[in-house]
Amino acid sequence: MGEKLQFSGVDGQDVYNITAPFLIGNKTVIAGRVEKREKLADSQVMFFEEKDGVWSPIDGAPTFKLEDGFVTQIGDETIFGGVEVYPSPVPDNPDEVGYRTVFYREHDLSSFEKFAVGPDRMKDIRLVSLANGHIGVFTRPQGGENGNGKIGYLEIESLKDLNDENLLNARIIENQFAPEEWGGVNELHLLEDGKIGVVGHIAYIDEQDIKHYYAMAFVYDPETHLSSPIEIIATRENFPAGEEKNKKVADIVFPSSLVFGKDGTVTLYAGLSDAEAGKNSSL
Repeated sequence: MGEKLQFSGVDGQDVYNITAPFLIGNKTVIAGRVEKREKLADSQVMFFEEKDGVWSPIDGAPTFKLEDGFVTQIGDETIFGGVEVYPSPVPDNPDEVGYRTVFYREHDLSSFEKFAVGPDRMKDIRLVSLANGHIGVFTRPQGGENGNGKIGYLEIESLKDLNDENLLNARIIENQFAPEEWGGVNELHLLEDGKIGVVGHIAYIDEQDIKHYYAMAFVYDPETHLSSPIEIIATRENFPAGEEKNKKVADIVFPSSLVFGKDGTVTLYAGLSDAEAGKNSSL
């Protein structure tokens, strides 16, 4: 059934869409999206450390005006990123917002250097170091034939090549989603055979305007540009019942990471119903 993570020190706000625990310097931390229950597109990402089973904000750590933080290791660099939301009014909707993915080099908990910004209206850009020394990049373009979001792939030689032109020219992995579905990548694992293990989400909206998000996984071969079939690895029922931002997002699992323990366990960390966070080691 898994368990929910406990957070404190956020003035009653929700913490969800977390990273798995990772190291910054000598601290094991989680980055989590912090937001008031009644707010939309008004979140920040904060860093937490655990004591006695409760995760609390780290004194002196920066706070980012972002959504859905993520972290990855590229060579000897820790890369932190998230989704930046900004006003993008249109004539029939003055409250419309845009979004883009931003990337930072992490030096320590007090020093983050922004070095790249993804295309407008593109979330779920993720990176992985490849055996050939290049960097694999997964993207999620939207609109036109891509609908609400398909998954693309490209390789770049270095982080300096992480730019709009390259990201918008990623090759789409076809036949992954039905027309009413969309999906994106949350985390990547380089496998021993050079293929890439992908952890992500698959989603759709039903006739009652209810969103459904499931954690999924597949294996991608960058040599052949082929992927294995998508396998759903967790649904909301794999975690304890709990709070929700509203009824429309009650059935959401937004995965962040699979953590492989030395004892053979595999733990999935995820956001739950846009209001809480959890982990499950029994999938």
